[in-house]
Amino acid sequence: MPIISLHAAHPTKEQKEKLIADLTRVAAEDLVIAPEYFYVMISEHDLDNWGVGGKPLEKFLAEKKQK
Repeated sequence: MPIISLHAAHPTKEQKEKLIADLTRVAAEDLVIAPEYFYVMISEHDLDNWGVGGKPLEKFLAEKKQK
């Protein structure tokens, strides 16, 4: 049973449903395994639990918006 694990900063319910469907479909096609055998786990994290370039993700994203 293949497991797909995704870490994200609070996707919406709709985004999670789409991710589960899309990730399963692509992996099943690429690995030639029936979709019903896949498990998808989405781990949600607050922005202040992530760091990019030595900065909290929230600050990093805010700076990117300003550019």
